[in-house]
Amino acid sequence: MNNTMLAAIAESAQAPLALRQVARPIPGKGQVLVKVHAAGVNPLDTKIAAGAAAHARQALPAILGLDLAGTVVAVGEAVTGFAPGDEVFGMAGGIGGAQGAMAEYIAVDARLIAAKPQALTQREAAALPLAFITAWEGLVDRANVRAGQRVLVHGGAGGVGQVAVQLAKARGAEVFATGSADSLDFIRSLGATAIDYRAQSVDSYLEQYTAGEGFDIVYDTVGGQTLDASFQAVKTYTGHVLSCLGWGEHRLAPLSFKSATYSGVFTLLPLLTGKGREHHGAILREAAALADAGQLRIRVDQQRYALQDVNEAFRQVAQGQGKTVIELLS
Repeated sequence: MNNTMLAAIAESAQAPLALRQVARPIPGKGQVLVKVHAAGVNPLDTKIAAGAAAHARQALPAILGLDLAGTVVAVGEAVTGFAPGDEVFGMAGGIGGAQGAMAEYIAVDARLIAAKPQALTQREAAALPLAFITAWEGLVDRANVRAGQRVLVHGGAGGVGQVAVQLAKARGAEVFATGSADSLDFIRSLGATAIDYRAQSVDSYLEQYTAGEGFDIVYDTVGGQTLDASFQAVKTYTGHVLSCLGWGEHRLAPLSFKSATYSGVFTLLPLLTGKGREHHGAILREAAALADAGQLRIRVDQQRYALQDVNEAFRQVAQGQGKTVIELLS
């Protein structure tokens, strides 16, 4: 193994990413070196590249990419549970000054990764970590989703939304999800009742599906006005609204008058602060178990991208074109 690798680097804001030969990382204490087979491209990656994601604390130039799947090739000091040859996946870099996954190799904190699900390809596994962790931290950690509850997921065909639907179903809830007309069949294929948010008002689907009482849990994966609609859609007293995009300014009165609760989800915190990283690894082990049990799948964009196609992949994601993955096949 030589001491350099190919990487896609965001050299300055709004400039095309450049392919460069850079030094291959060496795993430090608590880290493993992973040969990257696939790197997920998330909307956050495109925002960092555009210079529009200060909360990610990733100064440019930088190698981007939060999500990865690959094979362990070396293990640093004080690492247990992983060995060379292990197939792994995780959300392990690309923010907070850390190298991202859009490179041939990455040194990652072993606490942030888990064994890849056998039921998923490397490409599928690389599309999963950020979405699944975000769904789990909301539905399980904050809201304790369970059987007997009615759950509404806003944006049920999106990256987080499609996983949230499946997670809520796997834990026994009755699931409903909003989407545009062209996404409704996919939402139904996940086992949820699909709601066309353009064709039906909140009051209308509340009456149709909850007799006007509201949903036990509402997960907003869209933000903006959709969070306000979530306050409207939640059940009085016991209802719980979640949002992974609750960054705007909103009137809390509609929620307060229902005596309902709200939780924000900021999935990046363990990567930025170093606290709670073990929990991310544990969540990914839950994802692998669900996938291997046939209860979790991820729809990936049919278009295939190599590292050399990184700028086209970024354009697709910036336009909202599904879960996109870059494959490093060498």
